[in-house]
Amino acid sequence: MNPILEKEPVKRAEKSIKEFDSSLNIICLEQTARTAQDAATALGCSVGAIVKSLLFSVGDNFVLCLVSGDKRCSLNKLKKILDEKDVSMANPDDVKKITGYTIGGVSPVGHLSKLNIYVDTNLERFTNVFAAAGHPNCVFKIEFNQLIKLTNGQMKEIAE
Repeated sequence: MNPILEKEPVKRAEKSIKEFDSSLNIICLEQTARTAQDAATALGCSVGAIVKSLLFSVGDNFVLCLVSGDKRCSLNKLKKILDEKDVSMANPDDVKKITGYTIGGVSPVGHLSKLNIYVDTNLERFTNVFAAAGHPNCVFKIEFNQLIKLTNGQMKEIAE
């Protein structure tokens, strides 16, 4: 058994994933998947099929944006959608405190706090996508339409 799979954040992500669909599995990679490019290289897939889970600070609240690995989340689009002027990337301490994950391993599910989740429309290009599972070396493969259901995410055009 890989010791990484025993780590609490990975177990938390796995619990959420398995409760949704018991056939979904955590994939433990030999090399890091800390960046979308690293993950795509390790998995042999398009960098766009990698789901980046990005936490944003919105005033006193936070939102999680799921964006394709080959795109950037647009702060301007996010500000318009949220009708907020005070929107910025969350700092690493807040990411850890709110999601329970460290940057590079933030899963789209299993967070310590309830979050609104926005899923960028660009991810629709892919039948299957890969998202982090609580550790920089752990991912899971899921059909795009299942990811929407798993996260209760709202489809939004948030990439530039």
